[in-house]
Amino acid sequence: MSPASAIDVSFEFFPPKTEEMDRTLWSSIERLAPLAPRFVSVTYGAGGSTRERTHATVARIVRETSLEPAAHLTCVAATREEVDEVVRGYWEAGVRHIVALRGDPIGGPGTAYEAHPGGYAQACDLVAGIRRIADFEVSVSAYPEKHPEATSFDADVEALKKKVDAGATRAITQFFFDNEIYYRYVDRVRAAGIDIPIVPGIVPVQNFKQTANFARRTGASVPNWLAKRFEGLDDDVETRKLVAAAVACEQVTDLREHGVSEFHIYTMNRAELAYAICHMLGLRPAETPAAAA
Repeated sequence: MSPASAIDVSFEFFPPKTEEMDRTLWSSIERLAPLAPRFVSVTYGAGGSTRERTHATVARIVRETSLEPAAHLTCVAATREEVDEVVRGYWEAGVRHIVALRGDPIGGPGTAYEAHPGGYAQACDLVAGIRRIADFEVSVSAYPEKHPEATSFDADVEALKKKVDAGATRAITQFFFDNEIYYRYVDRVRAAGIDIPIVPGIVPVQNFKQTANFARRTGASVPNWLAKRFEGLDDDVETRKLVAAAVACEQVTDLREHGVSEFHIYTMNRAELAYAICHMLGLRPAETPAAAA
């Protein structure tokens, strides 16, 4: 955190699949590290190869930077013993923060979630399991427009409360574009007695069509005004970047004016827009970069 600022940011990355993606990721980490984020998270999917890539990326962050990594972990496609082994492996690698998620159904969007036999059934169970193993900081997900599978807003808030009761210390929201949705959600969870930080997840729109498609799958709404901002820019990458930066900066400025002081930025492994957002929030590079040269 910048000494003159009361603002904390965190960045989310995903593990690279190719050498080119690896270079892009580490270039982005080096660009963003001097902003001294509170932590950087690395996403995780079901299956051994994704799990290994996540662990390798997190371990490298521990070895080569002074950044605090937060490893994503899900309940999907693994027994409790297998998940516990991953948790212990993270502790041994020097990781002290886990983002605990239920995970998406193995069959993909539109298919029903089924707990793995012998595995952790839900995120609250995973949180409790992590906390039994070691004193990790545990972040969890939150859904301002409710989880797509939740039967009601009340049921969704109750699911968050179970995660908090199990030991979660922070909630990071699904991305949203209408800040009023976030403000109403925070009022709702506070009324339910949930007092952990509810950190807004901010997504810079790298590609509007991709973002809109992802939003539909995750239950996030895309306002008409946002679609109009990007209208006609499908093949105009440079203008699209400028519009994306303006939209994101407007959003975080309003959140800041409403007292929000912590932000989680979904970087898509690219630094430019995330850096611009942080600059608009008043963050400036630390004198000593957090990443190794």
